[in-house]
Amino acid sequence: MECISVFDMLKIGIGPSSSHTLGPWRAAERWLKELQEDELFGKVSTVRVRIYGSLSLTGKGHATDLAIMMGLTGADPEYVPIENIDPTVQEIRDRKKIMLDGKREVPFDPATAIEFKREFLPVHANGMEFEAILEDGTSETERYYSIGGGFVVKEERVNAKKKIAVFRTFPFPVEKGTELLEYCKQEQKTISDIVLENERSLRDDETIDKEIKRIWDTMLECMYIGCHTEGNLPGGLNVRRRAFDTYQKLKSDVPYETPQEWLEGIRHTEVKFRQILKWVSCFALSVNEVNASLGRVVTAPTNGSAGVIPAVLMYYLVIENHNAGFEHIKRFLLVAGEIGSIFKKGATISAAMGGCQAEIGVSSAMAAGALTELLGGTPEQVLIAAEIAMEHHLGLTCDPIGGLVQVPCIERNSMGAIKAINAAELALDADPKNTKVPLDKVVNTMWETAKDMSSKYKETSEGGLAVGVFLSDC
Repeated sequence: MECISVFDMLKIGIGPSSSHTLGPWRAAERWLKELQEDELFGKVSTVRVRIYGSLSLTGKGHATDLAIMMGLTGADPEYVPIENIDPTVQEIRDRKKIMLDGKREVPFDPATAIEFKREFLPVHANGMEFEAILEDGTSETERYYSIGGGFVVKEERVNAKKKIAVFRTFPFPVEKGTELLEYCKQEQKTISDIVLENERSLRDDETIDKEIKRIWDTMLECMYIGCHTEGNLPGGLNVRRRAFDTYQKLKSDVPYETPQEWLEGIRHTEVKFRQILKWVSCFALSVNEVNASLGRVVTAPTNGSAGVIPAVLMYYLVIENHNAGFEHIKRFLLVAGEIGSIFKKGATISAAMGGCQAEIGVSSAMAAGALTELLGGTPEQVLIAAEIAMEHHLGLTCDPIGGLVQVPCIERNSMGAIKAINAAELALDADPKNTKVPLDKVVNTMWETAKDMSSKYKETSEGGLAVGVFLSDC
């Protein structure tokens, strides 16, 4: 079993998709690094890229080709200025040349150098091949798979042994929910305490706090941008941004200039049930509208489900506990990351493998469990909440219209966030002795459901709403 850190589950990147955008971007970066390690980079005369399966079928709508080009330039998706992406891509298209890793310019016409091939490669639905043609006429080809959440592997998974070794150094190695509960009982600790001890085996406290703060700041800024940006989303569906309109109806007159001041201002707004529903929906919609416009988001556990966790955490901060601060945010994200890793180890977080239950379902489970701990739930109740949230997402298909992470994806984040809050409340009133479905059983069931699901409903845009709603209708 691999070591999976909280910072593997919660990664900063560019939208609209962790598997179809961030993954290919990282694969391109990794390929260039490997060429340099093999002392082949200086011999490259040109490059070609072939993308397969789900990556090909919905790649245009997910900006897969743009991500590959950006990755080949060596730009880092965590830090590259968003406003630089379009000009960089346009320059490559106009000049038909690309500066590999910012160091070596070679001919590159995206129209012919990036091939979209409908067939599926073995191992995973999101396969891609990078080919370097060298100066002597020979070529070197590597194959990668984007397996969801920005994770990228090669067919032989050369890094797996290293990650397994790190996993074994964890003071509390966890594969299943039952193991996590046993550690909590044995050590008399909360789930967040156990996860923090594991993270401390990888990095010091200062780094952990710094990175968690950076993740939360990115989430908060994403919600802030989404709530303050008006207009339609790119891609051709002409989907109107709704977070802006909703926010205009909900906001108070408290002045603010920063995202943190904005958060403080929301704490002074009306908190009737309908307003709470609208606020949570607004937060979730705002993140995924930013994601759909190639903005910077945090995979949680994926880009397509990036709005659920920020929305539920924001709900806790502005509705449940006005005195909450960084320590609450830290505990929430530690718990969420651990629950996500259990699903990744036992099932999948890739919609191309498991449908939307693997994205929105997992994110809702992560948020439900994390909220439950902050609301005073026991470790048993935390896992009950995660199970309830996933149980009511089982079988959810991934059928994006036009291959875009917009319809029905954006609304699903709102629904996933609301379900997470509901699941937490149900779990807090539950007696673990009466639980009928443990978390590990629902993880197994999700994976069996994923395997039974037709490929039409696994991020291929060949079934469901993707064919039931025509682009002309939009």
